[in-house]
Amino acid sequence: MPLRDTLARADADLAVGRVPVARQRLRGLVSSFPNDLMLRRRLAEVYRLYAEPAEAGRWMYLEQDRDPAETSAFEARYRTAPQRMRALAWRGPESLAQSAFAREQLAAVRAACSDAMGRPVDWDTVPSSRKTDGRGSAFADFLAGAGFLVAVLAFLAIWVNGLVALFD
Repeated sequence: MPLRDTLARADADLAVGRVPVARQRLRGLVSSFPNDLMLRRRLAEVYRLYAEPAEAGRWMYLEQDRDPAETSAFEARYRTAPQRMRALAWRGPESLAQSAFAREQLAAVRAACSDAMGRPVDWDTVPSSRKTDGRGSAFADFLAGAGFLVAVLAFLAIWVNGLVALFD
């Protein structure tokens, strides 16, 4: 569905009070057009209807006229630069931003994330939320694998028991 049609539907949803549907439509549009600041602003407006300052701040983070309280709420929810970089969901270089302020904000977040990761990162290779140093994850991976193995063995035992009972 074209951008204009989806925006019109979101407006119609808002007009009749279907805020969750409008929010979902706008989230889909921001996902499809992550560099469109107008769509981000519209999504922030919907989150204000939900009284969600952190999410409103998330989607207004690249706007110069953003609300400082919403920005603080966003930064409190997404404390680290890698978390903020993932939350902003930008794609491509900062030069795609439609304003100098947005380009500066994106560059600052990317630089802070690069510092935190100890290596250069860009918006197309945003670090995952999984720890990259490997500490602590080996034991968790072992437990997950062991749990899966136990579940498979229990399923097979029940299946074999049922098969034996069928032929008795």
